[in-house]
Amino acid sequence: MQTDTLPTLKTERLILRPWRDADIEPFAALNADLVVMEHFPAIQTRAETETAMARIRQEMAKHGFGWWAVEVPGVAPFIGFIGLWAPNFDAPFTSVQDPIVEIGWRLAKEHWGKGYATEGARECLRFGFQDLGLREIVSFTTTTNTPSQKVMQRLGMTHDPADDFDHPKVARGHRLERHVLYRMRRDNWAVRADLAG
Repeated sequence: MQTDTLPTLKTERLILRPWRDADIEPFAALNADLVVMEHFPAIQTRAETETAMARIRQEMAKHGFGWWAVEVPGVAPFIGFIGLWAPNFDAPFTSVQDPIVEIGWRLAKEHWGKGYATEGARECLRFGFQDLGLREIVSFTTTTNTPSQKVMQRLGMTHDPADDFDHPKVARGHRLERHVLYRMRRDNWAVRADLAG
């Protein structure tokens, strides 16, 4: 899929778009911010950010979805990313037959508290269920990341403690190893969408 044919999603305040070369500078700053990366094992170097951005663009070109760059028209050309991703690790919830797709976000701290993550994620859920035909979308984060968990709850995702897991890409015994898992099924999303509409 060519970059110019990738979907762009729009909400009342946001544009979720394919990445541009100019996004690398603010993306590198985002990934080097200790506050933003508090719930990750480490900040990212500029080289790691370049590698990550290249992979994001490749995955979006391949699948037609991924981590969209987020723009706030009239405010900022890039504030981070929100989107859908296929986890590339083994965990109990990834061992089912259906493709597993997660929803996630990472925004610059100066744009926290404005509802952007929830607003953009709602549009990504719509795209995932309506356009991609997904039956379920999950989200996960560390047990300590209560702000992201609150976003998941605002989206209407549900949490069963039996689904919580130790992230295989985090070192054993690390304070961030344990993760919580939230789920949203298409039929539950459709009911919420009908009620909201």
